Amino acid sequence: MYTRPSHRVTRRAFLGAAAGAVLSASGARGGPSRAESTHGAPGPGASPASQDLFVVNMLGGIRNPNRRMEGGPSGALQTGARPGPDDRAIADALASGTAAVNTTIGYVAGLQDPFESSVADVARWNRIIRARPESLLKVWTARDIEVAADEGRVGVILGFQNAAMMGDDVGRVHVFAGLGVKIIQLTYNVANQLGHGSMVPENGGLTEFGREVVAELNSTRTLVDLSHSGEQTCLDGIAASTAPVAITHTGCRAVTDLPRNKTDRELRLVADGGGIVGIYFMPFLAADGMAVADDVVRHIEHAVNVCGEEHVGIGTDGGTTAVDDMEAAYERARRDVEARRAAGIGAAGERAGVVPFIPDLQGPDQFRKLAGMLMARGYTSTRVERILGRNALRVMRGVWGE
Repeated sequence: MYTRPSHRVTRRAFLGAAAGAVLSASGARGGPSRAESTHGAPGPGASPASQDLFVVNMLGGIRNPNRRMEGGPSGALQTGARPGPDDRAIADALASGTAAVNTTIGYVAGLQDPFESSVADVARWNRIIRARPESLLKVWTARDIEVAADEGRVGVILGFQNAAMMGDDVGRVHVFAGLGVKIIQLTYNVANQLGHGSMVPENGGLTEFGREVVAELNSTRTLVDLSHSGEQTCLDGIAASTAPVAITHTGCRAVTDLPRNKTDRELRLVADGGGIVGIYFMPFLAADGMAVADDVVRHIEHAVNVCGEEHVGIGTDGGTTAVDDMEAAYERARRDVEARRAAGIGAAGERAGVVPFIPDLQGPDQFRKLAGMLMARGYTSTRVERILGRNALRVMRGVWGE
């Protein structure tokens, strides 16, 4: 049985050991990871162990993957009632230094009604948060994220990964803004009434309705998310928005040429508009899908070189609780890939034998390990702090207000 740590312990206890040195781990490709072979001594700046870890995960979750390892399809294909976070998931999120996480709710894909299922999921998450006030805080403003960090809670940012629930009524943007949905992604992998997703070969741009939705997202101070979008839809979305935009979870196509990753042009234009790009902990970071922690570092470094250090963050696309049974995880991933392909929402790079996370970057120490790896590459503690959360907080404050 997991118990909630005290407020002061949650963000400091796991930082007791020196984290400036590289934390080595076995890579998914077998043998030492590239991190072990390329990282040297700690870089300049204070060790991550000397300060609180402040993480804003721009796309993730508070969930225990072990609770549903034997279940049916997960993620976008799950249509029934999903369990809320259990004690272990909450304890791990707190121990990881997560101040806030953009938690995907509502319709992503499937047979359910997009609007009704999304409204119902907002209500479900309101109940979850109300039931755990000592651990969870619903985020309405950037200040709520700071309050959550100060009080040893996790800020829950409600976000959509598909705007299909808008139907043909742009006024629904205001409905969801009033319900506290703070981040809305325009498309998932496939096309919707706003534009094309990354798996649509025609690479069409933002529709006229999509432009109307972007305008209303700006007017309601809702953060526009261009993850999963096709390249032209992404470029159009950047141009249409009068506020900074985010690509909450992606990789760099110049490093790994897969459609779920973004081109340097897209990355640079997001930064030029004052927005932010979040690097995910996903198999799309490696061409063979067997991504390891060092691949995350490579993509972060490339994004920093293209965007500048003030416009890069993290959006893991996962939780902070480690998988206990990797064999079961590989089998579940195989079933999920088959189901996603059958539903027409799969992405290039998804295949049997590839799990949707980084095997050597799991658990509540994942951000401390990443911080150590970046500092070993010469990143200062200030730069690491920006990437882990301060950049995201700044963009969210600019869009949402204090």
